[in-house]
Amino acid sequence: MATLKVGLVSPEREVWSGEAKMVVAQTIEGQLGIMPGHAPVLGVLLDGSVVKIEPADGGEWVSAMVGSGFFSIADDEVSVLAEQAELGSEVDVADARRALDEALTAAGADQDGTAERRARARLRAAGSEA
Repeated sequence: MATLKVGLVSPEREVWSGEAKMVVAQTIEGQLGIMPGHAPVLGVLLDGSVVKIEPADGGEWVSAMVGSGFFSIADDEVSVLAEQAELGSEVDVADARRALDEALTAAGADQDGTAERRARARLRAAGSEA
């Protein structure tokens, strides 16, 4: 079975890497599902979205919140380069809820909604709805 070689990185660290059956990413133009044999693409990630990865070993899907960044697909290799990234399994849900509450309270200060989008994405990645 063909697989994808996937790397999800942020400036601080490599967040996840390995073989995958599929990757789903939200771009500024819409959602994109990536499977082996996908045509080469360079895309811009939607800030405050969730990237989902289906590991090739049959394990549970991996979800990660991503800040702005981009991804590239070439020769069954997917590189996701995000300004900020956090695995759903690492999200402190109580902290993410506090961040969302703060973002909603300070809506005027966060005019572009970045803090709110990222807090909501952290909760979605952790499997908790905002």
